[in-house]
Parts: sequence; structure tokens; C-alpha cells
Amino acid sequence: MQRTIASFERDEAGDYVAVLDCGHRQHVRHKPPFIERPWVILDADRTTMIGSQLDCKACDSQEPIR
Repeated sequence: MQRTIASFERDEAGDYVAVLDCGHRQHVRHKPPFIERPWVILDADRTTMIGSQLDCKACDSQEPIR
């Protein structure tokens, strides 16, 4: 299910996590060649992604918000 990115935060390891409008959180990593998300690297680029959509697998499987 597509959900809107509301903000970003960091986890304990320092990786970025997108906070979605549904309340779920999803890691957003740039790990080429398998995951291409160069917009994760810079603050300004992450900011431009607020309001865009990500597929929330937690919503798809009806997981509760933690």
C-alpha cells in the first residue's frame, strides 16, 4: 500500500528511517547495486522526498504500529 513520507529519523545504527503517514517506519538505505536511493545521503535531498510515496509492506500485512 502506498503511504506518504512524513519525516525522517535515524535508528540506533545511524541508518535513516522514513516515518510514514500511517505511523509505520521504513528503512531507506542507499546500498548499490541492489538499492539505489542516492537521495538518502544528503539532508537537502531527503527533504525533497517528504510528501512522496513509499510502499508500506507493514500496512500490506496489517501489522500494528509500534
